[in-house]
Amino acid sequence: MLNWNDLNSFITLSRSKKLINAARKLKIESTTIARRISRLEESLKTQLFHKSPRGYSLTDSGIRLLRYAEKVESQMYSISESFMGINPNIKGKVRISVGEGLGVEILTKYLNKFYKKYPEIEIELLADTRSRSLSNRETDILISLSRPKKGRLKSWKLCDYYVKLYGSNEYLKNNPKISDIKELTNHKFVNYADELIEFPELNYLQEINSNPNIVFSSNSLRSQLLAVKNGIGIGLLHSFVAYKEKDLKVILPKKINIKREYWIVVHENSFHLRRIKAVTDFVTTILNDEKKFLSTVK
Repeated sequence: MLNWNDLNSFITLSRSKKLINAARKLKIESTTIARRISRLEESLKTQLFHKSPRGYSLTDSGIRLLRYAEKVESQMYSISESFMGINPNIKGKVRISVGEGLGVEILTKYLNKFYKKYPEIEIELLADTRSRSLSNRETDILISLSRPKKGRLKSWKLCDYYVKLYGSNEYLKNNPKISDIKELTNHKFVNYADELIEFPELNYLQEINSNPNIVFSSNSLRSQLLAVKNGIGIGLLHSFVAYKEKDLKVILPKKINIKREYWIVVHENSFHLRRIKAVTDFVTTILNDEKKFLSTVK
């Protein structure tokens, strides 16, 4: 029979990565945690962690055990709430993979409100163009640009947003006038770096120009925005990011208005976990509040 203290130490170390950090969270000696992990590995006859100078990382066996251990953790909390009237703080790390625009411009604005309610949850925000695996625990929550077509996943649509073509006042003043999509062939473009894009929905430049003259590319939306502001070229930008830039002007607004979607995706094995539910509820509420803004901003 497995010992809950051993499992709890295992869970905490998997999230903390280092013995000293896990010991601090559990308020016990690091040697005690190490002893518990050794006992657990001996009981299960498998290695649960890889140890390196950077800390502890889960082996394949450790990843499998964590799925079960977190279910046990959730049930332990439920027992405490139901029979003892105890409502322990929800704790642990939650990794969110989200595009830079939504992650930086929207989600981070609400973090103070979130931490007032859940002070012991650590959010790790990965804001880029990578599509990380939920089944391999590369991320806990994925904000995708489309609904997943396969896998043991829970998903729901958050909102729509729009991408428009922008140019700086200086660029538009010093370059040929744009009155039709065909005239875009005469202009320089700022775009995402193709080889770094793992969401096909971000390849929207191909929708308006099959052979664009790209002079600058980046996997960072912020870098693209600054390049457009500095007159390097024109670029397709999230309207909810670019709208407040006074130096930028929308180009062909009636002809170029690309619609995209945000979806939240969670693996069914972790969907029930309290810390995951706290964060998904948080994100869903935020996007519900921001939905009108994201879909109508000019």
